[in-house]
Amino acid sequence: MNIRLQIDNLSIRFADNLAVDNVSLKLEAGRMLALVGESGSGKSLTALAVPNLLPAQAQRQVDQILLDGEDITRASPLRLQSLRGNRIGMIFQEPLSALNPLHTVAKQLAESLEVHQKLSTSAVQQRSLELLSLVRLPAPESMLSRYPHQLSGGQRQRVMIAMALANNPSILIADEPTTALDVTVQQGILDLLKDLQRDLNLAVMLITHDLGIVARYAEDLAVMHQGRIVESGTTAQVLAAPQADYTQKLLAAEPHGHAPTSDTSKAPHLCSDNLRVWFKQKKGWGRHDWFKAVDNASFSLRKGETLGIVGESGSGKSTLALALLRLIDSRGNIRLGDWALNDLRGRALTPLRKRMQVVFQDPWATLNPRMTIGQIIAEGLYAKEYVAERTEGFDALKAAVAKYTPDYVEKISGVGAEDLKTAARMYAKAKRASIIYAMGITQHISGTDNVKSTANLAMLCG
Repeated sequence: MNIRLQIDNLSIRFADNLAVDNVSLKLEAGRMLALVGESGSGKSLTALAVPNLLPAQAQRQVDQILLDGEDITRASPLRLQSLRGNRIGMIFQEPLSALNPLHTVAKQLAESLEVHQKLSTSAVQQRSLELLSLVRLPAPESMLSRYPHQLSGGQRQRVMIAMALANNPSILIADEPTTALDVTVQQGILDLLKDLQRDLNLAVMLITHDLGIVARYAEDLAVMHQGRIVESGTTAQVLAAPQADYTQKLLAAEPHGHAPTSDTSKAPHLCSDNLRVWFKQKKGWGRHDWFKAVDNASFSLRKGETLGIVGESGSGKSTLALALLRLIDSRGNIRLGDWALNDLRGRALTPLRKRMQVVFQDPWATLNPRMTIGQIIAEGLYAKEYVAERTEGFDALKAAVAKYTPDYVEKISGVGAEDLKTAARMYAKAKRASIIYAMGITQHISGTDNVKSTANLAMLCG
C-alpha cells in the first residue's frame, strides 16, 4: 500500500458552525477515492484543507496531514506555496470561473510552469503543447492562443486538467469536474482522468454527487453527511451493502425512469410548429451560409405537464428555450394559450413575461453577487400588480431558504444557490405563471445529491 495522502482527525469551524467534524481519509497511489455527499456536507472544505486554501474565517484543527510522508500542517507558507500546483494538483468545479478571462491558454499554462520549474520560454512552449496533447485537446497549437470564452465547456475543463498536471503532481483533487457538462463530454473527461490516474500512478480524490460515476470510476468511496464521514470502504463493498442510513437514502434516490402518463384529454397550452432558428455565418467576401441551430422543431405541452428536452451540448436545447421565451428571433409558429407569440413585438410581449419564467443553468452566473439574498428573492415581486402581496410573498419565500443565513450568495453552497434560484421563481409560478423553462435542468440539479435533486425537481414540477 503506497499512501500518498493521509488526513487524521480534521475539523473545520466557522464561528459556532462545525462544518467538518473529525474527518480522517487515506488516498493511495494509482487509486481514485470518491468523496460523496450533499452540498454543504464539507467535501470541498475537506479538499481545500489539504493545501490550506480555506477561507480566512475558517478555523482548522487537525492532528496531521501527511503528503508522501511529510506533515504539511507544519509547513511554512513558502513551503505550502511550493506544494500547491506542484505536488498537489487542483481541478475546480467551474472552469469558466477558475480560468482568467483576460489571459490566453498559453499564458495560464506558462504561469505555473514558470513559477515552479523556472523554464525558458521555448521550454514552456514545448511543455504546454505536451500538456494539451496529454489531455487530448485537438490542434494544441491553435488552442494556446485562445481565451476561455472561445472554448467549449469540455475544452475548458481539459485546460484546467492540463494546468493541474503541469508540474507532475503526486495527488490530484477534482472538485465536481463534470458539473454543467452533458453526458457525452462528461464521460470523455472522466475517462481522461481515469487514464491519467493509471498512466501517471496518480492518487485522485474525486468530489461528486453522482453514484453512477462513483460506481464506474472510483476504487474507494467515502460518504459525507453533515460534516462527518458516515461510511467508507471500497466502492464495491459500500454500494453492495451500505450500512449508513444516508448512504441507503442516496442509493434509494437513484432515478429509475418511471415517467408519468400524459393526460391527452387536456388541450395543448404551449405549441411549437416548425420552429427554426438559423444563424448567418460569413464565408468569405460577400458570401454567407446558415447554421441551423434549431430546425423544424414541433411539439405541444399541456398544463400540468413537464416536457424533457434532451441532447448533447450544441444540439440546440437552450436555443430552443430562448426562442420560446422570445429572447431571440425565430421562424415558424409559437402559441401560448390564445397568443401567437411570433406575431408580438416589443411592449406587446410585456403582459406575457410574467407567464413565462426561466431557471438558467448556472446559479453563480445568474445570481447577482452584489445583492443580498433578501434582495434577490424580493426583486421579482416589484411588478406593480404584486405590490400589495409583496410582504406575504417575500416572507413565504424567505422562509423557504431561511436555513441559508449568510447575506450574500457567495457565502452559500451550491445547493443553497439552486434552492434560492428555484424558490425565487416559485412565487411567479403561484401568481399565474403558466410556463417555466428550466434551461439545462440536468445541469441545474447536477450540483446536488440524488435526494436533494428529487426534492428540487418535485418543487419545480409540482
